Amino acid sequence: ELLTPCDPVVSPDHQAWLDLSVHATVELTSEDPMHPIENALLTGQSGQWTASSEGRQVIRLCFDKPQRIHRVVLEFIERDCERTQEFAILVGMHSASKPLELVRQRWNFSPHGSTKEFEDYEVNLTGVCTLELQLIPDVSGGPSRATLRRWHVA
Repeated sequence: ELLTPCDPVVSPDHQAWLDLSVHATVELTSEDPMHPIENALLTGQSGQWTASSEGRQVIRLCFDKPQRIHRVVLEFIERDCERTQEFAILVGMHSASKPLELVRQRWNFSPHGSTKEFEDYEVNLTGVCTLELQLIPDVSGGPSRATLRRWHVA
């Protein structure tokens, strides 16, 4: 088993997160200049990342050297529209020829109900060369742009 939910008692704010500005380069399909990816990836940032275009988006972390990853935290916030989002996390290992899917999940956002999705996964991965987040902001094909409040890795 590669992926298990973390104990919710452990606060993600007291984790020694990997400094992605030092250890990784980021590839992404689009970005709203008013909401850059640094907002979601760097600790201590406020705001969020927002895609500049509608539809499926990919954010890929390419590590400068293979990493040991033991925790992944994602946070999404949607207060304005009702939609069902799907995301997947894929990992590219040093020894593997194609990325391995760690998790695929859907979440229903509703302005009058569920406006926040918080995912906290404990993993045990060594030799990680890439970590990829694939986002489909609205599985029904509606005119939504993907957003990401936080993506931290330890």
